[in-house]
Amino acid sequence: MALLELQQLSHAYGGHLVVDGLSLDLAPGTIGCLLGPSGCGKTTVLRCIAGFERPDAGTIRVGEEVVSAMSTHVPPERRRIGMVFQNYSLFPHLSVAANIAFGLQALPSAERKARVHALLELVGLPSQAGRYPHELSGGQQQRVALARALGPRPRLLLLDEPFSSLDVDLRERLAAEVGAILRAEGTTAVMVTHDQHEAFAMADQVGVMHGGRIQQWDTPYNLYHRPANRFVADFIGQGAFVPGQVLAGGAIAIELGALRNAAAGSAPAWQPGDAVTVLLRPDDVVHDDASPLTAEVVAKAFRGAEFLYTLKLGSGQEVLSLVPSHHDHAPGERIGIRLDVDHVVAFPA
Repeated sequence: MALLELQQLSHAYGGHLVVDGLSLDLAPGTIGCLLGPSGCGKTTVLRCIAGFERPDAGTIRVGEEVVSAMSTHVPPERRRIGMVFQNYSLFPHLSVAANIAFGLQALPSAERKARVHALLELVGLPSQAGRYPHELSGGQQQRVALARALGPRPRLLLLDEPFSSLDVDLRERLAAEVGAILRAEGTTAVMVTHDQHEAFAMADQVGVMHGGRIQQWDTPYNLYHRPANRFVADFIGQGAFVPGQVLAGGAIAIELGALRNAAAGSAPAWQPGDAVTVLLRPDDVVHDDASPLTAEVVAKAFRGAEFLYTLKLGSGQEVLSLVPSHHDHAPGERIGIRLDVDHVVAFPA
C-alpha cells in the first residue's frame, strides 16, 4: 500500500490553474521528487500535502488516512508530516541540540536527550551540539534542519528546494548524503527542486512536472534513457534533436547512419517512411579517429575529465559529444565520430 497517494489533485490561484489533475503514489520508505521549472506547480503540490493549502479538487491520503478531500481538511499540525524549508528556519537563539529537541517536548527528558544524540550521530554532527546556527556552515545548518524535522518521527517528510541556498558544488554531494540519512532512518520523503542533479542524487522516483501535471513519474535512469515525451527528453540531461526517417524493420535513418532497436524509448509503432525526430545524447556520439564520419568542432566546454564538444555535421545540424579531455581539439578542427546508441529515443517529427 502506498504511504502517500494523490488522486486528481487540482489547485488554482485567482483563476489561474497551477495544479491540474495530478496523481501519484509513493511507497513506504521511498524518496520521491517533483522536478520542474519555476511555475510548474511543484511547490503548490508540496504545500497541499503539508496542509498549508486546501486543494480545489482531488484527494490526498497519507497512510490509511485521508487528510484532504472535498469534505475533509486535516490541519497541518495533525498530519504528522515533517517539513524542511528552503531557508532552514532554525531558531538563532537556540543551540543545535536545543533546535533538534524543539519538537520533542512531549518525551521524557532522558528519552529526549537520547533521541537528540542519535540524530546528531545520524547527520554527522555529534560534536556540534552546543554551537549556534550562525556558527555553522550552510551544509551543517541543513543537516540540523533535517535532524529537527526527523526528531518526532514523522510518517512523511517534505523538503522544499532544500539545497537552493548552497554552493553549486555542494548541492549534489549533500543531496546524496541526505538521501542516505533518510534511508537509514527509513523515512518516506518528497522533495521539490528545479535541479535534476539534486533530484537524481537523492530520489528513488522522480516526477517531471510541466503545466501543473506530472509528465512522467519514473526512475532517474528511465527519465534519461526512456523519456515519455518531448518535454521530458528536452528537460532531462543534454542532447540534440535530429531529423530521421523510419526504415523497414523499425530502424531509423539519420544523417550519421541507421539506428537499430528503434522501438526502445518512447517511439510508438512506426511505419516505414514516417518522419521522426531523434534525441542524441552527448554519450551517443563517440570521438573515433578511425571513423570515416567527421564533424567540425564548433565549441567546447572543459569539464575536467572530459570536454563537451558542440559538433557541426555536413548538413549544418549540431550535436553534442562527451570526449576524454586528453583529446583537445580547437574550434574549426574536424574530428572522426561514430554512433554508440543503446537507447533510441524518437518522437513524431
